[in-house]
Amino acid sequence: MADRAVASTIQRGDRLNQARAALEAVGQDHLLRFHDHLDAEGRDRLLSQVEQLDWPGIAALIREHGHETATFRLPEKIDPAPWYPNRPTPDLEGKYAEARQRGDQLIRDGRIAAFTVAGGQGTRLGWKGPKGGFPATPVRGLCLFGCLAEYIDKVQRKYDAQVPWYVMTSTENHEQTLELFEREKHFGLDPGNLMFFSQAMLPAFDKDSGKVLLTAPDRLALSPNGHGGSLMALYESGATADMKRRGIELISYTQIDNPIVKVIDPVFTGLHALDGGQMSSKVIRKTYPKERLGNFCMVDGRITIIEYSDLPDDLAHEQREDGELRFNAGSIALHVIQREFVESLNEAPGGFALPYHRAEKKVPCVDIDTGELVEPDEPNAVKLETFVFDALPLCETSVVYETERSEEFAPIKNEDRPGCVECPSWSRMRQTQRAAAWLEQHGVTVPRNADGEVDAEIEISHRTAVEPDDLKEASLPQSIDPGQSVLL
Repeated sequence: MADRAVASTIQRGDRLNQARAALEAVGQDHLLRFHDHLDAEGRDRLLSQVEQLDWPGIAALIREHGHETATFRLPEKIDPAPWYPNRPTPDLEGKYAEARQRGDQLIRDGRIAAFTVAGGQGTRLGWKGPKGGFPATPVRGLCLFGCLAEYIDKVQRKYDAQVPWYVMTSTENHEQTLELFEREKHFGLDPGNLMFFSQAMLPAFDKDSGKVLLTAPDRLALSPNGHGGSLMALYESGATADMKRRGIELISYTQIDNPIVKVIDPVFTGLHALDGGQMSSKVIRKTYPKERLGNFCMVDGRITIIEYSDLPDDLAHEQREDGELRFNAGSIALHVIQREFVESLNEAPGGFALPYHRAEKKVPCVDIDTGELVEPDEPNAVKLETFVFDALPLCETSVVYETERSEEFAPIKNEDRPGCVECPSWSRMRQTQRAAAWLEQHGVTVPRNADGEVDAEIEISHRTAVEPDDLKEASLPQSIDPGQSVLL
């Protein structure tokens, strides 16, 4: 016992010395100010956080972005990006048929992987745990992970193919996510086709001194490196190498918050493949000029997203001759990406190709002299993050394809409150509306009130159908009674 205790003490000493040397080299050794006053658990937590970070790289980022002014420069010439409509015009019907065939074949040949960004906690929803564990559907209360898992299961059975699923977590929810999948028996999927990995974290630093902040004596002020970091995580985790081994060519990128997202869309994938896209995107038509969606634009011949807050009001309100908004394609963060393109972003000569963006935030932090927690009244810190859509201007070819809100847009982002949108009750309503529309296409009588709203709760499991035609094989009721809860 004594020998093991001595060995443990030496190991802790080595870790501390190595951490101190790494921090002193970049002028951040203040982070160990409280180390000697912590208990064993606190010391381990602090050293683990220090050890997981690339300090020379962080020092370079602080030098580059520490004192810059976070401003957006509007390009001189902006045009709306061209996009494929959800329903083909007569001149596109042949291409859409070819795209469907191409997408079907890519799925059948096992060339497509699903990739889900799921690093968030359900804090804003009052949910303790990974957001992917939040109960989302109107009848069963199936969680968000379960919705996506059932979609993948249906696609695999429908095409007699394998669709590996890569899930990016965060250091905050990684273990809880693994426990959830174990508890749910991987939602019926083969665990050999699942891969989980965490997103990299970056520390917040004082906007005046460039010193990294502590949120507690044993905790650095860490946050994820932005959704663009998902493309870095794919590479650094070995996910892209695993894809290459499996013969995966295309990655279907989705976020975790949308229970009706088309995890694999053969038409979208087929259009991307036919046009030779490196990274392609889905859009929805904006409902009003300043809707909080990024705007797909053309700048210098490349697809670019300009945030709703950065698009000038005159452009946002500009209309075409038919009365439609001229800048009408809104981003919902759904993409198909070539595996080789992700590899090229990470193997760029100057390092990861996506730029970092600077944001000044209010971050509670520990006063290094007193050890007391300071709650700032004004922004005191800088956070750096990358945006996945910054990869679009790096593409030689990028397809933009419209999806319908009613078919694929029911995200859960906000807590329920009167008049809310993108909240659980709103999402369940939209899921019911889509299910009702699908059933009515197959002759099922669905009860509706005087306003035309569905007077029932209806849930169609993705294991039953991922598109309306799948219901041809299902046993359907002739009608649904008012107020009834129906699961198919």
